[in-house]
Amino acid sequence: MAADCTRPIGVFDSGVGGLSVLRALQAELPLERFVYVADNGHAPYGERDDAHVLKRSHAIADFLVAQHGIKALVVACNTATAAAIHTLRAAYPELPIIGIEPALKPAIALSQTGVIGVMATRSTLNSEKFRKLLAGLHGKASFVLQPCDGLADAIENSDTDRVGALCRSYTEAMGVFGTQAGAMDCLVLGCTHYSFAANELQALIGARIPLLEGGVPVARQTRRLLEKSAPGLIQTQPDLPTVQSQQPVFYSTGKRELLESAVARWLLIDGRAAHAELS
Repeated sequence: MAADCTRPIGVFDSGVGGLSVLRALQAELPLERFVYVADNGHAPYGERDDAHVLKRSHAIADFLVAQHGIKALVVACNTATAAAIHTLRAAYPELPIIGIEPALKPAIALSQTGVIGVMATRSTLNSEKFRKLLAGLHGKASFVLQPCDGLADAIENSDTDRVGALCRSYTEAMGVFGTQAGAMDCLVLGCTHYSFAANELQALIGARIPLLEGGVPVARQTRRLLEKSAPGLIQTQPDLPTVQSQQPVFYSTGKRELLESAVARWLLIDGRAAHAELS
């Protein structure tokens, strides 16, 4: 087996949305190797029950550990984090496992009006993990919660007309964005897919309203946990052959071309995806 520092970091999502997290991880840890699994054959997670998401999350984790010997696992999906993070950590107690959650706390720090919009999948908003997060922030801000049925799927399939229509429908349903009293002056994107509709959303709510995503905090937390887990776990030697010109390895459980197209569009690389059969 390769030395600890040269083992890859596993990343997974229900589809292409987690590429926004992978992009942040590459910026934070530029010498690391990554293996990315898009479970688009079983998506969208946000419209499935917890049992389905739990089963899929463990199947992917088992694959990444057994086939790639990963040194850390990033759950780049809000829905999977909410449904499975605790059982994944119990199954792999020695493996650093990093989840993602809607950026409510950073939004509170930024907000001047004290009213914050949150767009997320219905599963995330209904999850116990999110309810606990919200309860812990009681009295610190008001949150306008908007379930966005179909938006992740539209982004996954690059259906630009549908993405635009859904973004408009959901932002209009939420109410008024702005800096005046009672208006939402921050928008939290509670699904990794939504980062790839940022331009459409920004145009609808106004350039002065910040969009808060989870990728950068997750990348920083990944670095912290790797540093804490064991000395020398982070790759620091750019001249090693194992990391020179290293490109992520991509797997898809569904349509590989959807993942490959998204990789080219958003990561600006020619990333070929292999098909993974994960039961």
